[in-house]
Amino acid sequence: MIKKSTDELMDELLKANNIGDYLKENSRYMVSDELSTYLNNIMAKKGLVKTDVIKKTEFSEVMGYQIFAGTRQPSRDSLICICVAMEMDLEETQTILKIAGFAALYPKTKRDSIIILGLNENKTVPEINETLYDNGEKTLN
Repeated sequence: MIKKSTDELMDELLKANNIGDYLKENSRYMVSDELSTYLNNIMAKKGLVKTDVIKKTEFSEVMGYQIFAGTRQPSRDSLICICVAMEMDLEETQTILKIAGFAALYPKTKRDSIIILGLNENKTVPEINETLYDNGEKTLN
């Protein structure tokens, strides 16, 4: 199956005469999984172990398991911690943030710039938090 890029879908959407037809024609390209299902699928594809990911986020075990079970919705910062712990790159992290309905990381803000650089340099949650703290910004957790 050929995938359509977000730009292609946006172009088609803006040219659509009828939202119903657009949705019907492009349903296979839409994200339909719950966030927790999406995260669990990525974890499985990467061969990651949930307990290891949760430890790397520095969440309590209860909170981590609730997020992965879908019984608790993560905040934007918690989701960023999960992305870092799952060793996602910037593009994967931006996608996850969008799927969850959060703003993408924005390089025009000091805090987001620090997080972006941390992702790009494969830093851990504590390392990113240290850089945030050293620069007078709120830490991730």
